[in-house]
Amino acid sequence: MTDLKITLKRSVIGRPQNQREIVKAFGLHRISSSVIRPNDAVTRGVIAKISHLVDVEEVK
Repeated sequence: MTDLKITLKRSVIGRPQNQREIVKAFGLHRISSSVIRPNDAVTRGVIAKISHLVDVEEVK
């Protein structure tokens, strides 16, 4: 199973509180910071809510 590399590309300044909390829950603190998460339905659903702020890549 592949994992997802999630990279914060845009700032959360001026974004709704729920989007800020999602970014914080992923562990993304600054622009260009990245995390690795499992590729499952829950992760994909959360990424859909902040897709305009992040880049997503599949990694093995």
